[in-house]
Amino acid sequence: DKGVGLYLRYSQTNLTNIMNSGIKEDEVVESKQNVQQAEENAGVRISRAEQKRREEQRRSAVTVCSKLAKIFNTAVTHLRHHLPMVAFSLGDADGDAALVQLVHVEVEKRAVEIIREYLGTNQLGSFHSKASAVADMIEERYLSGEVLDEGIYGEEGGFLGISGGTSVTDKNAAIEMMDDCGFKAELGTFLHINARLDEIALLMQHTESYERFIRHAVDEVNKARDLRRKQKQGERRKKWLAELENEGKDATMEEAEKFDKQENEAQTLQRVQNVLPSQTQLNELIAEVGGYLSGTERAFLLGNLQRAFYNISIPDEYSFTPITILRGNRSPNAAGCFALQSTLVEECLYAAQQSTLRAFATGHSGTASAAANLCSDILGRVLLESMSQRAEAGSSLLRPGDGLLSGQGGLGQAAFSVMSTAQKGLTNATKGRRTGTGGDGSEEERAALQKQIDQGIARSCASLNDLEVAVDYTRRLEEKLIQEMESSFPPGKKTDQLRHCIRSLSSVMESYQMSSKEAAEHLIAMVIPRVRSIVNECVGQETSTGASFMTGGTTVASTVKMNYHLDDSGYEMAQISEGYMTRQCQLLDELFEPLRLHLAPTLSDAALLGIVGGASKRLEAAIKRNQFTALGALALDSDIRYFVNFVKDRVAAEALTSSTTLYKACNPLARLTQVTHLMNVDDLEDVLDLISASKRQNMWDLSLNDAKAFLNLRVDFESRKVNELLQMSD
Repeated sequence: DKGVGLYLRYSQTNLTNIMNSGIKEDEVVESKQNVQQAEENAGVRISRAEQKRREEQRRSAVTVCSKLAKIFNTAVTHLRHHLPMVAFSLGDADGDAALVQLVHVEVEKRAVEIIREYLGTNQLGSFHSKASAVADMIEERYLSGEVLDEGIYGEEGGFLGISGGTSVTDKNAAIEMMDDCGFKAELGTFLHINARLDEIALLMQHTESYERFIRHAVDEVNKARDLRRKQKQGERRKKWLAELENEGKDATMEEAEKFDKQENEAQTLQRVQNVLPSQTQLNELIAEVGGYLSGTERAFLLGNLQRAFYNISIPDEYSFTPITILRGNRSPNAAGCFALQSTLVEECLYAAQQSTLRAFATGHSGTASAAANLCSDILGRVLLESMSQRAEAGSSLLRPGDGLLSGQGGLGQAAFSVMSTAQKGLTNATKGRRTGTGGDGSEEERAALQKQIDQGIARSCASLNDLEVAVDYTRRLEEKLIQEMESSFPPGKKTDQLRHCIRSLSSVMESYQMSSKEAAEHLIAMVIPRVRSIVNECVGQETSTGASFMTGGTTVASTVKMNYHLDDSGYEMAQISEGYMTRQCQLLDELFEPLRLHLAPTLSDAALLGIVGGASKRLEAAIKRNQFTALGALALDSDIRYFVNFVKDRVAAEALTSSTTLYKACNPLARLTQVTHLMNVDDLEDVLDLISASKRQNMWDLSLNDAKAFLNLRVDFESRKVNELLQMSD
């Protein structure tokens, strides 16, 4: 014990001298730098040699991180040099544990003082409170839908970026003038906040590195303790056995167990205290700093999201790029070949990734867990809500007749707004054009107008595509964070908790998928009135002008009508003439083609199935108002097959090219094919076999009442026999 005391006093003196000298050197350098900075601010002229010398000194400026690094490095160097010797020579007197305790006390005393001084000088507590208030305001703004009420996403043209070009300078000036919820006034510029966060993260990283080292040293000391105890226990056991052997006795099993039990009880009574407590003063202070980092990081991330929202509200040619989540080697005319995505998702997810990785870089599991939860919360609420609002606004601009897609009366109001804006530019461009070149530029103008409309459709669709892109980007972010966690954090309970926090991003992905599905449903709701109008027009339930088509031997001047009451000549004429189904598919294709080209494949398929479902329901209702002959039933089968092939040619997912999968995905179309099969039975006796076989395959959705209603449309089937055949109820 006396030797341990002497060595500890020597170590304390040595360690204190080195640390104090380092602190004094830092104070001198820092004081000199402050004087130089004051001279520069006052405009004092200095020589070039002095400027160069000061520039070199600036590279190694004294900061809180450099101060802590010197202290921690001194402690680590001292322990690495002295601990093995002390453990070997003074280990029996727990000199190694005492040395670790001494070093940590000296380090903690100085590190806590430096960190508290830094917190007070930079007023991190006050700054954190301001950051939390600003973050709450930004969050409330975007969660309450206030952005739509204030028109932050702009008018129709501004939202879509089709109302004229915007220079980068004008755009940046406009963004600077927007209300940022006091972000810049209260917290400062993004560069300033980012630098402050980097400094805090580096401070925590240095401290966490020291914490891991000192805990590792404690573990090694404890292992050495256990090893020494086991050695002493073995020596006592050998001595006891030797004494018994000298007495001419053999140790029985019961005596050996009794001896081991007494040894264990003695070790329990003499158990040494922990080298270091589980929670030190330095740990508590770093946890406080981690709270400041997390709170400020939240405001910084929300500020970045707010800037991204403003940036996309004044779109230019850099605001939209080809969608990045599609597979390579796609055909030029494949679904989504012209699909765009906005920069909103990429900017927001990048900001979230950088903020979270900065917290991970600290090595502090509590701060990393808080950052992961913060990332999931902001992406899953603020960004999701804003993107959902944009998707709804974008799909509303695609409403046929009122928006960018053509309706029954032609182009809608949004399209005319685009045309009028583009026309002004085209007129000014053609005023000075020389004549005699073979045209007045009308074809060029029409092509330019159509290009503007296509651009508006593409950018409207981009607001829906962003949700699909967000799903993919969030999945990548989760994988990145898991990879970073596995490489930076040691296995343990805290790391498992961090993993659970990262896994919360999976629920964010599910939220994006659900929102994407809702956006597709909203888009379908926008186009479904036009779909119904198309079907009604083609089957003859709405009067409209058009070319003359022949169906069933009858010439219809206004439009092709649905007619399945066909004789032989009518059936032959229907086979060689263009029927209503051809006309219907042409009109549906005109409606769907812009969406197919500009929506992501998943959304394109969802829109197609919604359109086909609406058309199928309307066709089923129209079929119920017709009479059928046997030849008419064959004509119906031909028309429905044509319709199904039309759908298969336009789906993006390969699985939907299978009839079974397609029918499961679109129930109204499945019902339509079941009606066709039912109407084409040769004999009523085959009906029950058809229904039973289809039900066994889970491919029958018609009720018996539906079956009766459709079979009664066959003029060659007696209603009495149909009703008798299907007497049983569902």
